[in-house]
Amino acid sequence: MGIVSERTESHIQVVTVDYPPVNALPVRGWFELAEAVTRAGQDPDVHVVVLRAAGRGFNAGVDIKEIQRSAGYEALVGANRGCHAAFGAVYDCAVPVVAAVHGFCLGGGVGLVGNADVVVAADDATFGVPEVERGALGAATHLARLVPQHLMRALYFTARTVTAAELHEFGSVYRVVPRAELDEAAVDVARDIAAKDPRVIRAAKEALNGIDTQHVHRSYRFEQGFTFELNLLGASDEARQAFLDGKATG
Repeated sequence: MGIVSERTESHIQVVTVDYPPVNALPVRGWFELAEAVTRAGQDPDVHVVVLRAAGRGFNAGVDIKEIQRSAGYEALVGANRGCHAAFGAVYDCAVPVVAAVHGFCLGGGVGLVGNADVVVAADDATFGVPEVERGALGAATHLARLVPQHLMRALYFTARTVTAAELHEFGSVYRVVPRAELDEAAVDVARDIAAKDPRVIRAAKEALNGIDTQHVHRSYRFEQGFTFELNLLGASDEARQAFLDGKATG
């Protein structure tokens, strides 16, 4: 359980998130993920990283139970900083990151996928940012990289999800495949990238980030400021507890 990083074949590093039951990451998990992705990109023998997950879904965001158990704001600040580190590690990774998404991809999962370079998804994958129902804000920065502006706003305000097939129509999901074929499809894309001259690919990653129209680090931190404000007002704590109480009785 945790973050597993392994070289599955020449020049391809596979980073797997495994935090059962739903891959809702604790503070430590976000930082471990950031470290694994960064370390992979720093290895000159790695040409591409595949980011995947074990279990029922790709990612369910932060561990709300951990935040509710914590006195004060230590866990909240840790989750904010951990998410910022993990999302940033994917975006800043020196080599391309291919995200392999199955099942649910929520909140922090969208943060990871939105900052990935290529997204391959299973046909059961759904994407959403339920933050407004949890008393938080965040990952609109990354959702906006997956869908057009007005759809992003509609998804954000309603907290509804969008399917992999819908994202494929926008071009943000590169391929949609049956669940059983997901890992191989993601590695197949990775092989294509890994076969290129790594000097050129690393330069291309840096160049593409350099011409990006959106400053993802600053934009996401701006969103997080409102999350902390909502916590000071008490709105976030009430929403998180209502969510947990609903899960317990639902």
